[in-house]
Amino acid sequence: MPERKEELDLIWGVGPIGDLIGRSYQQTYHMIQSGHLPMVKQVGERYVASRQKLIAFFLEDAA
Repeated sequence: MPERKEELDLIWGVGPIGDLIGRSYQQTYHMIQSGHLPMVKQVGERYVASRQKLIAFFLEDAA
């Protein structure tokens, strides 16, 4: 069965998302709650984001 790229691209949880963007847990949570990371979705009690979309968001923001 071929692997789906979307499944491999997901980051689960505020901590791992913060690790990717170089922010603390608290900073990342605040960014999610205030809408500064609009590509993060809540699934149950956890947040999930696409690694590719987060990287693209920050690269676009830096340009």
